[in-house]
Amino acid sequence: MKFQRQAKILDLIEQTEIETQEELSEHLRRLGYATTQATVSRDIKDLRLIKTLSSTSGKYKYAAATSEIENSFTTRLRNIFKECVTEISHAQNMVVIKTLPGLGQAAAMAIDAMRVREVIGTLGGDDTVFAVMRDPESAEKFCTEAHRMLT
Repeated sequence: MKFQRQAKILDLIEQTEIETQEELSEHLRRLGYATTQATVSRDIKDLRLIKTLSSTSGKYKYAAATSEIENSFTTRLRNIFKECVTEISHAQNMVVIKTLPGLGQAAAMAIDAMRVREVIGTLGGDDTVFAVMRDPESAEKFCTEAHRMLT
């Protein structure tokens, strides 16, 4: 059911300019898919949908990321991470990332969007991010890669 729904989402965004999750949910309901906002949100994340400016309406709409757009997006995320992180350390399977004030959530979002396999989850505060890794080795590897990205 999930794969059918996600295939239908891709069809819908290709054929229709859909601006919001609510609008996407409504289209899916009309087609017989019982969905919640949380389900649609997860599908959008799984499908790596992005919002692009429509050339016809001038409004933002959902679109499937092309590799060129995705590479640009990844580059921007890495730049966000690079610009806001001041310190990275780890203990066991936990990574603590210090950022400039007010940028902890942006750094957490950048980590989440990079889809690093070893990251189980992140929690972003004002100037600190806690990232839980699968194991201590993953935490050490993540810190090494993050330090390399920052230099």
